[in-house]
Amino acid sequence: MSPSRKTPPKPARLPCPLASSLDIFGDKWSLLVIRDLFFGKKTFGEFQKSPEHIPSNILAERLKRLESTGIIRKSAYQQKPVRYAYLLTEKGEHLGPVMKAMVDWGNKYIPGTYSFSEIMEMMKKNSGSQNE
Repeated sequence: MSPSRKTPPKPARLPCPLASSLDIFGDKWSLLVIRDLFFGKKTFGEFQKSPEHIPSNILAERLKRLESTGIIRKSAYQQKPVRYAYLLTEKGEHLGPVMKAMVDWGNKYIPGTYSFSEIMEMMKKNSGSQNE
C-alpha cells in the first residue's frame, strides 16, 4: 500500500472501494440524510421533518458517522443552548453525481418514482430552501 493511501474505514469487508463506501453510507438512512443536505436541510429539526421520519437516535448516530468520515461537518449557529448546522464537505459534495445516478436508475426501473426535478421541488417546498 502506498504511503499516500489511507486504510479504509473499519469494518471494511475488502479493500474494495464499493465495499468501503458502503461501510460509510450504505445503510437505510445515511443517503437520505445526504439527500436532504443537497436539498438545503441543515439542522437536526429539519432532518426530522423529512417524509421518511428518521428516528432521532438513528439520526444522531448517522450525523456523527458522516461527520467522523468527513462527508459532513457541523458548525454551531447558536450558543445557548448549542445548536449545530450540518454541511456537506467537499468530499460529501462529490457524492452529487452518485445521488443523481441513483435517482436516474430509480426513475428507469422503479415505476412511480419522482424525477430529479420533482424531488428538488418537493424538498424546496418542505424546507423553504431556495437552493437548487
